[in-house]
Amino acid sequence: MRHPVFGLLLALILGGTLSALSDRIDPYHLDVLIGVGINVVLAVSLNLVAGHTGQFSLGHAGFMAVGAYAAAAVTIFLGPRLLGDDPPGGLAENTLFGGALLAGGLAAALAGLLVGIPSLRLRGDYLALVTLGFGEIIRVLLQNFEPLGGALGLNGIPAYTTVAWVVAAGAATVFTVGCLVRSSYGLGFLAVRDDEIAASAAGLDPARYKVVAFTVGAFFAGIAGGLFGHFKMTITPSGFDFSRSIEIVVMVILGGLGNTIGVILAAVLLTLLPEFLRPVAEYRLVLYSLLLIGLMLARPQGLFSFRTPRPAPRS
Repeated sequence: MRHPVFGLLLALILGGTLSALSDRIDPYHLDVLIGVGINVVLAVSLNLVAGHTGQFSLGHAGFMAVGAYAAAAVTIFLGPRLLGDDPPGGLAENTLFGGALLAGGLAAALAGLLVGIPSLRLRGDYLALVTLGFGEIIRVLLQNFEPLGGALGLNGIPAYTTVAWVVAAGAATVFTVGCLVRSSYGLGFLAVRDDEIAASAAGLDPARYKVVAFTVGAFFAGIAGGLFGHFKMTITPSGFDFSRSIEIVVMVILGGLGNTIGVILAAVLLTLLPEFLRPVAEYRLVLYSLLLIGLMLARPQGLFSFRTPRPAPRS
């Protein structure tokens, strides 16, 4: 995004308007609206890793799961002790939820750091396999960890997620990624994406930029997981499987790698598209897949990427 501050102000105004009108929105449309916001956070955070740094990751759902379980553990196990007689929607409740989201984000960031460090020398398909394996390891561990519900998951999570929280998280994600990419550090991301060898020759440390991208992207994926858990009020390990990671990757590719606005629009489109296909429920997944294939064949550079490709140099 060319002007992160302008985008942040626009998002806050939109969030305030939607929050004021949220009581008038029926539960179905509210569910879709919050789903759009959570997917925007996931897609923009993955775009930092895949689009701006050029690292193909298939483990974003794993980071989301870490954040969801960590945030839910805070509100379920510590919430009753900390809230006391605080009324619903009070300052203590919002402080607790903000702390839970922060804990989820930090736990996911730590997981991203642990994944990034051993995979520094990998790229392309090999890196994708490492992140895919990480996501599956997290899912299996959660399935067998009984204190967090095991295969049955966690139930009874407080319904703290609101439109205001989702819009604030989306605005913070876009603003942070936008400022990071526009900074001198962002030039390092782009250099690593274009050519790691040339970046190393110029004095940059590709390993450091990879780790930072993984950590920041994982942090916001953890925030999205916390929002998701406190909206659905129940989470299971199967909800963060390989297909969930693929959904996020498709949003980034369809929006255009490195194109923040395009990725946001793709996240909105791919969240709403299955809802429009509900009248043909028995063929919904088939039509959804065919539409995606057609879009990628027609716009391989991304549906919302309008940059004119540079002509090939003459021999």
